[in-house]
Amino acid sequence: MQVASWIFRPRADYAADPGASRGRLIPQPASPTRTEFQRDRDRVLHSTAFRRLKHKTQVFVYHEGDHYRTRLTHTLEVAQIARSIARALGLDEDLAETVALSHDLGHPPFGHAGERALDAAMAGFGGFDHNAQSLRVLTKLERRYADFDGLNLTFESLEGVVKHNGPLLGPDGAPTGSYAGRALPAAIREYAARHDLGLHTYASAEAQAAAIADDIAYDAHDIDDGLRAGLFKLEDLAEAPLLASILDEVRGRHPGLDDDRATHEVVRRVITRLVEDAIAESGRRIEALAPPDVDAVRSAGRSAVGFSPAMEAEERAVKRLLFARMYRHSYVMRVMNDARDVVTDLFARYFADNGALPPEWARDASGLDDARRARAVADFIAGMTDRYALIEHRRLFDATPDLR
Repeated sequence: MQVASWIFRPRADYAADPGASRGRLIPQPASPTRTEFQRDRDRVLHSTAFRRLKHKTQVFVYHEGDHYRTRLTHTLEVAQIARSIARALGLDEDLAETVALSHDLGHPPFGHAGERALDAAMAGFGGFDHNAQSLRVLTKLERRYADFDGLNLTFESLEGVVKHNGPLLGPDGAPTGSYAGRALPAAIREYAARHDLGLHTYASAEAQAAAIADDIAYDAHDIDDGLRAGLFKLEDLAEAPLLASILDEVRGRHPGLDDDRATHEVVRRVITRLVEDAIAESGRRIEALAPPDVDAVRSAGRSAVGFSPAMEAEERAVKRLLFARMYRHSYVMRVMNDARDVVTDLFARYFADNGALPPEWARDASGLDDARRARAVADFIAGMTDRYALIEHRRLFDATPDLR
């Protein structure tokens, strides 16, 4: 069997080098057995926030079925794809994996519905953003080590989490990307003042690999989960040209195949096509950029990792199908609206009554001004799993939505 040569590509000059890391906010002695990025990965894997992802919604609430993705299984799928892309491009796989494992740590319960509810509740106090919350988790809210709060990750891991979707500041210093027209979240501004993350530049190619892996995993597993839930049928995939061609290939190669196996054959091909296109296009971009080191990737002025223009259009069509058929499906909308109300209720109750919080959180929130108390309440709720949020709502309120 002939094996593609890129599978064994050596470390590239433009890869992030754990031996030349910009270091940690709190200096620590080097490990005799692990690189700096391997230590970062291991700290994330052993964190409390990572374990909680097991019972946080991706699209379906945990009790709707054991086979649907959770925020944890999504994260693991992103990490696998990120490593594959990083390996093909000669990047540091451990850094790509660390960013992938960390990127959703700040998500509250009930997925984007929970995030929207917290953002609305925090509108007068700086809002809520899961990316900024991930940074708070990594630099403040994990309290396990004797010498520091957070996990004290390297610069490269933290910049990857914060900037995996691109620069946060434009050349004029104004917020850009998803923050254009508004202020950067306070958590990002405050941490960057202590540990400059270069918010005006791109992150490493490893972080960019994690970002595109997130898109690939989303597309593939939401097709799988949507079909499994009966929100749409295999034939509906024909609405997206990429999926139509893949389904035709599967039907032609395996006539009479049952829908469960056909679904798997479609999903695995979606991942393969997207990954292979990202590797090929990123290779072309890197060849054109000819970056001599990781800093040249950061300052290139455009992403080094991405889909080809043709595949980017195909991938957008997949997202449009999923948005119409899945995310805006009446069943999903009803459950998520109820979930949003749970988060809204909890925030209002905790903010009005410190005594409703667990003793350690009530103690920390007492005596704070409104803005800092609201942030403490948001931190508490954002750390909840779906089921704990429902338990707390049942404890504090007479009626709690069933979310079914």
